[in-house]
Amino acid sequence: MKQVCNQCLQAILFNRVIQPSETNMVATSRLNGLVGAMENGGIAFSAFVPMDINSAQAMAASRFDGIIYEGEHSPWDIVALGHCLQYMLDRRQIADRDSIAPRVTPLARIPVNGIEMGQWHAKQALDTGTYGIVWPHISTVEEAYNAVAACRYPRLKSAPLYEPRGIRGDGPARACRYWGLNQQEYYSKADVWPLAQNGEILVVIQIEDTAGIQNLPDMLKNVPGIGVVLIGEGDLGQELGHPRQYDHPVLLEHIAEIVAICKEHDVVVGHPHADSNNMQRIIDEGFRFIMPGPVRSYEGLERGLELTGRA
Repeated sequence: MKQVCNQCLQAILFNRVIQPSETNMVATSRLNGLVGAMENGGIAFSAFVPMDINSAQAMAASRFDGIIYEGEHSPWDIVALGHCLQYMLDRRQIADRDSIAPRVTPLARIPVNGIEMGQWHAKQALDTGTYGIVWPHISTVEEAYNAVAACRYPRLKSAPLYEPRGIRGDGPARACRYWGLNQQEYYSKADVWPLAQNGEILVVIQIEDTAGIQNLPDMLKNVPGIGVVLIGEGDLGQELGHPRQYDHPVLLEHIAEIVAICKEHDVVVGHPHADSNNMQRIIDEGFRFIMPGPVRSYEGLERGLELTGRA
């Protein structure tokens, strides 16, 4: 057997691995597709989905910019969330896109209301690899501050962008692996957008009651790092006495107030109940984080029932 000299072997191995310059090039690209869609004034499309692998595979092949795994009204299962993130990784898709990030960006909505603070839910979801957290029922400045702080690592007061003071615990091994970065690369990107311009973590707060609307101007003035304000028209409608009446004038008046406040403070506002009927109105009103529900199609079944007299 012909021997290979050490210099030749090193050259062969060198040519088979990704060079440092290539690694750096990949690591510095935008990873969060939702942020990528919004950061230049565009519109991001997302949806709530359950924590199951069938949904993960289906959504990974969709044209959504990102999805939000639902842990508020569905069971919070951190193991299932981890499985879902892995099933979103499609090797052919990654190779074709020349990017280490999944094409559809995963976030998670945690189960606790803002008043419950829920720091450990956010920590576990971020450590699993999600690119952001949706915080339900944020009603006060303190709750909004906690939402952003829980998604940031601590730093000295003398460091840039100190506020809101980070409280996230340090344990990013699984997140680093999922993001495809080493730890120092992950730390450089694991901050909240748009407070940190290169941050890849998106903090979404839901305004779901009149107290939240009243306090929203102070939240947006005093808590930097809120990426999206998502209206909670279901719970807001309950408080106003018009549950699930999404077109009721009283509810629409309060929603318009939220939109106006967000525009005044140049913060993206989101809508969770978009469909083909209201999409144009939602876009015209200035919503830039839009959530049309993923709908299952039964066209074949419906046609079969029609042809067999069972329609």
